Amino acid sequence: MTYAVDMRSAPFNLDDAGVAWVESTIGSMTLEEKIGQLFINHNNSYAPEYLDEVLENFHVGGMRYRPGPSGAVQEHIRHAQSKSKIPLLIASNPEMGGAGSCDDGTFVSTHLQAGSHPDKTIARQMGQVAGVETAALGCNWAFAPIVDIHYNWRNTVISTRSFGNTPEVVVERAKEYFDGISESATACAMKHFPGDGIDERDQHVVTSYNTLGYEEWNKTYGHVYREMIGHGVQSIMIGHIGAPELSRRFLPGLADADILPATLAPELLGGLLRGELGFNGLILTDASQMIGMTQAMKRRDQVPAAIAAGCDMFLFFRNPEEDFGFMLDGYRNGVITEERLTDALRRILALKASLGLHVKDRGSLVPPVEALSVIGSAEHRAIAAEIADKTVTLVKDTQSNLPLTPDTHKKIRLYGISGGSDFTMADPLGYLDVVAEELERVGFEVHIFKTADQRKAAGEEGVNFMSVISEEGTADYPEKYDAAFVFANVKGFAQEAAIRIKWSTPMAAEIPWYVTEVPTVFVSLNQPNHLIDVPMVKTAIHAHADTREAIRVTVEKIQGLSEFQGTFNENVFCNSFDTRL
Repeated sequence: MTYAVDMRSAPFNLDDAGVAWVESTIGSMTLEEKIGQLFINHNNSYAPEYLDEVLENFHVGGMRYRPGPSGAVQEHIRHAQSKSKIPLLIASNPEMGGAGSCDDGTFVSTHLQAGSHPDKTIARQMGQVAGVETAALGCNWAFAPIVDIHYNWRNTVISTRSFGNTPEVVVERAKEYFDGISESATACAMKHFPGDGIDERDQHVVTSYNTLGYEEWNKTYGHVYREMIGHGVQSIMIGHIGAPELSRRFLPGLADADILPATLAPELLGGLLRGELGFNGLILTDASQMIGMTQAMKRRDQVPAAIAAGCDMFLFFRNPEEDFGFMLDGYRNGVITEERLTDALRRILALKASLGLHVKDRGSLVPPVEALSVIGSAEHRAIAAEIADKTVTLVKDTQSNLPLTPDTHKKIRLYGISGGSDFTMADPLGYLDVVAEELERVGFEVHIFKTADQRKAAGEEGVNFMSVISEEGTADYPEKYDAAFVFANVKGFAQEAAIRIKWSTPMAAEIPWYVTEVPTVFVSLNQPNHLIDVPMVKTAIHAHADTREAIRVTVEKIQGLSEFQGTFNENVFCNSFDTRL
């Protein structure tokens, strides 16, 4: 069964002139231009000649760029729009506000953080700042909100990227985010259908699965999608996530070996998303280099198969010449029918027309340089600080260690735990200097722990991990330090299947053995699931972010200068009794 688009209905709501533009544009395009519209390029260079080559050779319908300084990003987008025959969809990943869309954008909160306080307007503020800052860059398409439900605490790809572990909180906060970002001229692509958070694996590195039965899925993820579709979301990003029981609802008897990720599964995109859920908007794949997709079939087959299955746009080339050729061949050999290609093009162009791109002067598609003044503004940073104050969460304090102040516990041993450098190339321990500054600012005397490798890198000789263990574990530890603070900033989804604390060595000196010696406070600046690795700590705080705002209010609350307001869900205890002690 086919599900033809109705461009006059939600979420496009085009008038006669808009529909006419779509149809006339399709009629004026060459076959190569039609094929190009199906692709969203990942811009790997800011060089104008790079953009010229991409647009001339591949005629892409959309772009997402590598974040950089806001001025460079805006100029990059301006050049792209000026050279494109058809206005481009310019996407960004504003999952946390303006951060992630440009280097100087405002980090407002993570999704989990926005779900960690009774005030639902936190999510709206996150969306508002995201919309204002990304629109100033020239973006018009947000790959957000994330509407996955974090049921499995071992799932770390969405642990901070989900509003919570119930469909109710996800729906409530996702609507708020959508309403906030929609105040700017921005379309949303919610993700990742049919829903992440059941499997503990990460589709960046392997196909993962939503194994819920249809009835349970319908009450949870299905409820979220129905509500958001009804709320007007314009596009949906499909995850490389298989759903065996959902597929079998439409294809009874489907063998395990034939279960495909949703990006390649017509029964999920057509029968479920278009049919039962009634989605009339645009469907796009998640990044096509992810192994969750590439492991399913040969690349030459999967590129056109995604469009044939019901996706309208294909996110990122792996090899531009090859993928473009594969898509063109897929049309010529009938994998992509004329009907399917035309329907996809109508949805792509209708989304552009719904944003008014077709009637805007080409020079006005990107704001002037002066518009960048809103990015990282004092007003937006104040919003972030207010949200940080609301959402810093005391998970447990079973020994009543708090408050700790410079008057009562002057000398602090400070440990920094990092997951190592990830694809962002940021210094994984750069946050620790901010922590030390904030502690010293209020009067603590800070002694930063260094691992054997760090000391050797600084030129110290004759040191190894056993000598550090011996040195750190002396009986006079309580005389040297009044308390120990451990700040963990373990980041990086898409790096490995599961993210846990990795200590510097076996029996490492930074592992909180010292909880028996001095009051110890463990603070997570990112992941919510660390208690599985440090169950021995009796005081645990989730600060959600490594921003100065979050660190500063955490230090205030440790001292008892303000109340903890944040809330948490049961995932923090990782299904283990000892994490609660």
